[in-house]
Amino acid sequence: MASRFQRFLLPGFAFKAVVIGGGYATGRELAEFFLGSGPLAGALGMLVSMVCWSVLCASTFLFAQVTGSHDFGTFFRTLLGRAAPLFDFAYTCFLLIALSVFGAAAGELGHAVLHWPVWAGTVLLVSSIAAVVTFGNRSVEALFRYVTYFLYAVYVALFVLCLFKFPAAITRAFAGSVVGGSWWLGGMTYAGYNVIGAVAILPVLRHSQSRRDAVIAGTLAGVLGMLPALLFFVCMSAFYPGIAAATLPADYLLQRLDAPVFHLLFQCMIFAALLESGVGIVHGANERIAAVLNSRGVALSRSHRLVIGVVLLVVSVWIAGQFGLVALVARGYRLLAVMIFLIYVVPILTVGLWRIAHARQQPSSAVA
Repeated sequence: MASRFQRFLLPGFAFKAVVIGGGYATGRELAEFFLGSGPLAGALGMLVSMVCWSVLCASTFLFAQVTGSHDFGTFFRTLLGRAAPLFDFAYTCFLLIALSVFGAAAGELGHAVLHWPVWAGTVLLVSSIAAVVTFGNRSVEALFRYVTYFLYAVYVALFVLCLFKFPAAITRAFAGSVVGGSWWLGGMTYAGYNVIGAVAILPVLRHSQSRRDAVIAGTLAGVLGMLPALLFFVCMSAFYPGIAAATLPADYLLQRLDAPVFHLLFQCMIFAALLESGVGIVHGANERIAAVLNSRGVALSRSHRLVIGVVLLVVSVWIAGQFGLVALVARGYRLLAVMIFLIYVVPILTVGLWRIAHARQQPSSAVA
């Protein structure tokens, strides 16, 4: 029997692993989509994203549970029928852009903290992702679990330190903030392209044993995914509006916190977050390919997983070198949000929910 952790928390940890990525962990996405509206409006936008994530993850996990879809290829063949290749195209775009952001962020991180050449941090990240995905589900799930504990602990510590060191600045930022304009649009856009993480981590849904498990896991996924971001956002608000223009807002904040040991610890956490996000996305692609090969009686070997991961990562790193971190976050993700909304969000909330209401649940395939 699968444990409660595997049934209820692991999907949320895995979802958080995919969405935290290069922009969330460094603060770049939070500045791009939320801080521009002001601290209070930005926080409300993040709550919009969290609710959207919970609703869409619960719907996705429930659809996967009742149809027995534990990779996104099977999931979209069931949901979209002959139009399923459209999602393969969208996922490929997402994968390349997201990995490009992760590679660019790792390069900037290594340069800012250790004064490495920009390429060195990128190569270290690429090598680490390739190593983890080579060993399949067990190594991936172990990474999600232990990096999450480390990540949550570091974000809570940052929140406490900033409350003690910058209480007046945080209070002024929120007290002087006005809610107006299209603050909700940032929340919807951010949720829109990141929710693709719900289908990227479908392999961990194999532990789910019932519709109830799927709904609980999906609801918690939205909360677990957004909680560290909310804590980080409050800390960032102390230096609004200047921090919004920083390529690495996390580094901007940590320099002013002036805690060298914690600064290094936080940067290690960012690298770990980049690692688990890259692993989650590449593993999702590997499992998609594995499902196709399994249907033909061929198993995806470790060497195949390694080669696929390396090829995807090298192409993505090249893209990062051509465009840079800020441009990728600002432009690429907005285009992805529209594509994913049309191909995934609308179908799962219409056809998907109708299918759930009329489908008989598939026998559980959960494993210990």
